[in-house]
Order: sequence, then structure tokens, then C-alpha cells
Amino acid sequence: MIYRLSLLALLLAAQPAVAQEAPEEEEESKWRLGAALGYGERSNPLVQSDDIPIVVDLDIAWFGERWFFDNGDLGVTFADNSALTASVVARINSDRVFFGKTDTRFISLDLAGEPASQIVEFKPPDRDYALELGIEMLTDGDWGMLQVNAFHDVSGTHEGYELFANYSRGWRNQRLYIEPSFGVSYKSDKLNNYYWGVTPDEAGDIVDPYEASAGLNWHARFMIGYQLNRDWSLSLVAEYERLNDEAYASPIVEENGVFGWFAGLSRRF
Repeated sequence: MIYRLSLLALLLAAQPAVAQEAPEEEEESKWRLGAALGYGERSNPLVQSDDIPIVVDLDIAWFGERWFFDNGDLGVTFADNSALTASVVARINSDRVFFGKTDTRFISLDLAGEPASQIVEFKPPDRDYALELGIEMLTDGDWGMLQVNAFHDVSGTHEGYELFANYSRGWRNQRLYIEPSFGVSYKSDKLNNYYWGVTPDEAGDIVDPYEASAGLNWHARFMIGYQLNRDWSLSLVAEYERLNDEAYASPIVEENGVFGWFAGLSRRF
């Protein structure tokens, strides 16, 4: 997948405090709840597909002493010190989301030597969600924050793995917060081929069989937020992910990258 477009997880964690409105003592809650209302889109690289609209972005997370739930990811932290935080995390692979926004269309084929065309029905093949288990490591300082993940399929869906690294650096000036980030993700041959390959059973008059090898994606993101008060913020986030060449060469892929953006008003609870 793409590196998912999650506005609130970044924005709410990065919000500058409004000192004059904050109480002197406040017990830290184990819950992180927020919602953003606005509009955005995420492009779909598949042929005969629709872009994915984003109207509401929810942030639901719970952090215990060791266990945590963070917007669908379930994890347990086994190392947490000033230098490094390391956790075992279970997640759902997000590449599947593109296959839920495809259309069946009728395509005209010109047949050699025939006076008429043949009308055939075609829709990109479906794919299943995969449950993945792996390690997540986080480290930060005045130089920024580095995140490194390694995940492997434990559901038997694609039986592959992904290695992911992302660097971000935030700047705050009063109520304004800006954070650019960039990184790479390595997709194994089994993962890449499951989502972007075409099996002989799926091939036909429209697409030929295709087997994708391993590949490297890269991504970049820019986020900007402005704190209106203690709970409300205006925000904008945009990101781009360049698909690896093996994925882009697939006959079911039309675009070589995925662009997402969202602008709106967010509130934390």
C-alpha cells in the first residue's frame, strides 16, 4: 500500500499546546480520539477504477502500559526508552483498498478479419485483505523522527513481506505546525505479485498473464496544521507514493503513482 493517508494521527499528536487555556494539572488519558471533517481524495492506480473520496477522517487509539490499539493496528511494546521504542504489531495490509473501487465495463475488441467488433465485459480482478505481523521501531530527537517496520503475512493471503522506513521532521511556530516526511518501502515478490500480478485464470482477451517481482516504492508527504484553540485545528495534508516498476508494468495498473490529499477542520476529544 500505500503509506496510508491518516491526517489525525499526525496532526493531533503534533498540536501545539495553547498554554493560557490548559489546566495546571491534567491526567494523561489512555485514549486518543479525534475527527476531521473536510474533503480530500486518494487516486486509484488501477485501470477502470474510481478515486477514493475522503470526507471524514477518524482517529481512534488506546495506549496502555504495554498494549495499544492505533487506528486498526494492534500492538505490544517490548522496549521503550529514551533511545528507541520497539513493538510487535498486527495490521491489515492496505493495498487491498484500491480493489474495492473498480468498475465493470464493456469493451469493444476489433477482431482481425471479422467485419464486426466483439463486446466483452471486463473488471480488474479482486484481491483479499491480508493480516500481517511484524516489528515497528521508532526513534526521535531534535533531528526528527525515524520509523522502521518489517511485516510478514500470517494469514496466508499473499505470504510475502514488506520493509518500510520513513523519516519526518516537524517545525512549530506558535499555533502553526509544519511536517514534511519521506521514505521507502520494499515489497517482496509474493506480496507484489499477489496484488498486481494477473494469474492465467484471470487473463483473457483484455489482459495477458503477468507475474510481478519484488520492487521498491518511495513516498513523500507534507502536512500543515494551524491551532485555532485547545481542541480545534485547521489542517491540510498531501502525499504521493511512486509505485515500483514491477507494479506499474502490470496490465491492470494505469498510473505509476498514488496521490492523496485532505483539507478540513479537526477536533480532538
